[in-house]
Amino acid sequence: MINREVILTPEGLKKLEEELDYLKTVKRREIAAKIKIAIGFGDITENSEYEEAKNEQAFVEGRIATLEKMLRNAKVIDDSDIATDMVGIGTKVRVQDVDLGDEIEYTIVGSAEADPTNYKISNESPVGKSLLGKHVDDIVEIDVPAGVIRYKILEISK
Repeated sequence: MINREVILTPEGLKKLEEELDYLKTVKRREIAAKIKIAIGFGDITENSEYEEAKNEQAFVEGRIATLEKMLRNAKVIDDSDIATDMVGIGTKVRVQDVDLGDEIEYTIVGSAEADPTNYKISNESPVGKSLLGKHVDDIVEIDVPAGVIRYKILEISK
């Protein structure tokens, strides 16, 4: 299996490291306590609390393994490497919907950091991919499930 590079901003790296630390320290202890209590109820073959705690443990251990792999393959974008003359990972890009006139500001991040509800879009998403490499005043046409949207790039910043 090929290890895929995970592109992160310094903020994204910190967030993943904090989640990993929380899962390894706090969450593991909580689950161990739940398992111990559930075993105290007796026969574990028909013990739903035990089963639930073991499932939670499996999920947490899987997430820990995923985070560790992501961090091993992380490439952190240095803030000083982020240029503002064109859209790239780590840049904020303010765009205007050419047809509707609405303005939106996106931050382009690696897929591990994507959070569309907070306007952090992946460089691999249709919108992110279409904006990469573009400059201020460029008009970008993006195929989305609802059709084609056209954005004019108004500003690029860090």
